[in-house]
Order: sequence, then structure tokens, then C-alpha cells
Amino acid sequence: MTERTGGELLVDCLLAQGADTIFGVPGESYLPVLDALYGTADRIRVIMCRQEGGAAFMAAAYGKLTGRPGLCIVTRGPGATNAAIGVHTAAQDSTPMILLVGQVERAARGREAFQEIDYQQFFGSVAKWVVEVDDAARLPEIMARAHGTALNGRPGPVVISLPEDMLHERMSVAPGDRAAPVLPLEPAPASASIDQVCGLLSRAQRPLLWVGGSGWRPDGRAALKRFAEVNDLPVIAGFRWQDLFDNHHACYVGDAGVGMTPATRALIDAADVIVAVGFDLGEITTEGYSLLKVPQPAQTLIHVHPSDQELGKVYQPACAVNAGPNSFFAALADRPPMESRPWSSWRAEARKDFLASLDSPAQPGGVDAGQVMAWLRDNLPRDVIITNGAGNFTIWPNKFFLFGEDARLLAPQSGAMGYGIPAAVAARTAEPGRMVVCFAGDGDFQMTGQELVTGAQHEARPIVILLNNGIYGTIRMHQERNYPGRVVGTALQNPDFQVLAQAYGYHGERVTETAAFPAAFERAAASGQGAIIELVIDPEAITPRQTLSQIRDQALKSKT
Repeated sequence: MTERTGGELLVDCLLAQGADTIFGVPGESYLPVLDALYGTADRIRVIMCRQEGGAAFMAAAYGKLTGRPGLCIVTRGPGATNAAIGVHTAAQDSTPMILLVGQVERAARGREAFQEIDYQQFFGSVAKWVVEVDDAARLPEIMARAHGTALNGRPGPVVISLPEDMLHERMSVAPGDRAAPVLPLEPAPASASIDQVCGLLSRAQRPLLWVGGSGWRPDGRAALKRFAEVNDLPVIAGFRWQDLFDNHHACYVGDAGVGMTPATRALIDAADVIVAVGFDLGEITTEGYSLLKVPQPAQTLIHVHPSDQELGKVYQPACAVNAGPNSFFAALADRPPMESRPWSSWRAEARKDFLASLDSPAQPGGVDAGQVMAWLRDNLPRDVIITNGAGNFTIWPNKFFLFGEDARLLAPQSGAMGYGIPAAVAARTAEPGRMVVCFAGDGDFQMTGQELVTGAQHEARPIVILLNNGIYGTIRMHQERNYPGRVVGTALQNPDFQVLAQAYGYHGERVTETAAFPAAFERAAASGQGAIIELVIDPEAITPRQTLSQIRDQALKSKT
């Protein structure tokens, strides 16, 4: 038996669950945990950030990249509310995450003590589980359950409230009291379900595999590829899950969600059998629930998800399969190829349309983002990690880059601005040997750009491609579309981003002409400092195929 404080036992439990990194912002409400982390510096990296929102984004991105719960620790009240954006993002991304939050002393609860919040009420609608630890002796039980809850079913965030006096409590603990590591569980499909899926596909004329969600392993992605390849099946990705299937493969035909091409929408409309695997059929992926009829799609829908709560939640599938993506495609890949494939020409035409979508027309202004993306497609490493936040600028990395088998995309399903920079720092923390490129808009960058200093402090420096058009572009676009000419609140006065890069200890470049970009990027990559490469973008270049003036003129015509 050894004597431990609640804070020490908490850290022991994290180690027992395989923790190697925790993000956060220090606070007096959890000093015993900080003290315990001092004694485990050789086993757990402590990445203290500049703001809790950035720390929570880092934990969410770390969870998405590694498949293990990303860990974040913040102080009570303001710290917790700042971190809420990361919890919401992890929930909508189906990403495993655990947020540890300081809390007022147990005797003071319910009195509106300093910085007190009822976390059950505050986080209850976005977290999978919210719990307050009343007894330090229950920490092993609660931490084990938290990891299982974050990982299994539909992965997501767990919030654990830690009363300050509980963390100071001392108790005798036996070596076995830390709880064994919790491993992810993945439901396997019943043989009858696989028979039904194969039967429906064998009778299809225009089948479509639609993949997304978290929890994928390399073997699951390989099984998906084998099954699609031997059956010549077209594959589309859900919104911001393009990295699940090799975009260079002939079976990959695009992605559904915000900014989808007309050809992708037509593909979904024309499909007679859709196999949707691993994700919930939500508003963004289904373009406002318009791609499929609610509640009974016209297409024969096969929905596969590890959580039974997602099956039939909005759409009633013809075949519902409660299974994880890895076990589902492993079972399918073992089946013989389809005897006939009448859809091969349809798949080939879809691939042709997808490749055509990579060619963007010439853009207004000195820097053409389409040509920049063409250069990056040809020159970035095969195992590059791309991150981005939210805004119209994201159409460039999300629609004009090809993700190979080894590349990864970390981007928020929730549409949260400010995600890209923290995600890039987290990616460099998890994978220090890989190139990480973050795409950020000027407004997006300024929400969490200070976390580049966190990256510098911990030798986790990404390369940031900052598209600066001087406006909150998405909102300006919607203003012109709905209230043409009535612009308010969307203009930005920006700092000198190159001076800012130097202040953060990064290499800085400012690109005003497309031809100057390749050399600027090569200098940035060679610097070893991380970088901010500012691209000066004309505000007119608001979308690849429609300018801001065209959007406004079209809106004015429709009102006359």
C-alpha cells in the first residue's frame, strides 16, 4: 500500500490507461494534479497552451489523429467555458476526448462559489458523459469508464469534474487500484447482415459506398480498398473525411457535404443502393437533409454504424448494420467478388467528373489559390498532415488536394473557426517527424494564432498557409447573397503577419504573386522553424467558380 493524494491517483490512472500527452492551461483549482504531473514528466508530456479553447482543440485533434482519447485539463469556471468549443467539436467529429475540469470544494457547492458551474448542466447536451468525482477512491473506476465511454459506440467527449479538496485528499492505494487499460470495442456484423448487404449490392445498377466517421484502423481502410477495388465500386467520403480512402485510386469519386460539386450530388441522386459506413447522416453531410428523403430515402440505404443509437435516427435504412467500419469491411472483403458489375462505366464516368473538378478557373487577383493547390498536390510529402479551421478558404484544401493512403486531414465537422492552428500543433506533437500544413483564413487565424507560441515552446512547429482576403469571407458571401450591398461587420483590419511570425519565432513569407509561392514554400520548409506563409487573396475570389460581385449581382437580379 502507498499513500497518494487524489491528484496523484488521477495521474496514476492516466498512466495506466496509456496516456502520453495532456494539453491544458494551468489553474489553481487543480494544483495537486499539476504537482503529480511534475513527477511524471518523463512519461506524460504536459503541453500548456495560451487559451483553453486552443488546448481543447488540441486534445480533440490529438484524439482524432491517434484514435486514443485526447486529454485536456483546465481550471474551473472561465477555463471550462473556454474549453467548451473543443468539447462541442469532439462531439460533432465523433472524436474520443476527455476534459478534466477543476471544481470548487465540495462543501461550497450550490452556493455560487467563486467560478462555480454545474458541469452536468453546462456540458450535458454536448458530452457523452459528465461526472463529478465525490470520492477520490473512485478515481480508478471513473477514469476507466471515461476512457471506455469516449472510445466506444459513437466516440466522443467525456467531462470529469474534480473538486479541489478531493484532489488534496490522501488515501492508501494498492498497486492494482489504478485499473487495467481500457481497449476500444468494435461490434462485428452478423453473418446474416453481410449476406443481406451482398444481396442488395448484387442486384444494384448504380451502387455507391459512402464512408466517414472515426475509429478506422489501417486494416479497416485496407479492407475497404480491397472490397471497392475487386468490385469496381465508386467511393465517396463524408464531409471532411476525404483521408479515409486513397484519392488517387480510380474508385474514389469525391466527397459529400459543404461545397460538394454538382456531379457528386447527381451521383447520390442517381444511386440505387447506398452503403453509408461509419458516420451519422447529419445535416452537413446530407446538405441540409436534402440528399436523401426523410425519413425514407428513395435509394436503398444500407447504414452501418458502431452505435445502434445512430441507426434510424433520421433515416430509416433498408438494412441497418450495428458494426464498426473495420469489422464490417473485413467481413465484406472475405466474400467473393460480385459476379457482374453493370456499374463499371458509371463508376468510370464519376471518376472522370471528380478529376475534372480539380481544375479551377483562373482566380481574380495576384495569387491564384487554384494554382497554389496544384503545386501542393504535386510537391507535398505523401504522409503530410493537413489541418484547417472554418471559412470559405477551406474549399481549397478540402476540394483541391488529393489525400493519398498515408496523408491525414484534421478538420472540424462542427465548422469551428480557430481549429486549424491548435490541430496542427497537436499533430506535430503526435507526429514530430511528419510535415504538418495548416490552412487558415485571416479571421480564422486570429482566433487561436497565439497557439503557435505553444508549438514553438514544445518544438511542434507547423507550416501555416494563411489566406488573407481582409474579410470574414463566408459571412460576407452570405450577406451579399441574402442582403446584397448591405455589408456590415465583416471587414477586417489585420496585423502584419510577417512581423507576427517573427515575434512567434517562425519563418515568415508574404506572397502577392502566384509564381512566387513555390520558392516561398521551399524556404519555409527548409527553415526548420515552422512558418507563416501569407497569401494575399483578392476578396473577389470568394469561391473557386463565382466571384463576390457575381454573387451580389445575381442576388440583386433575383430581387427585381
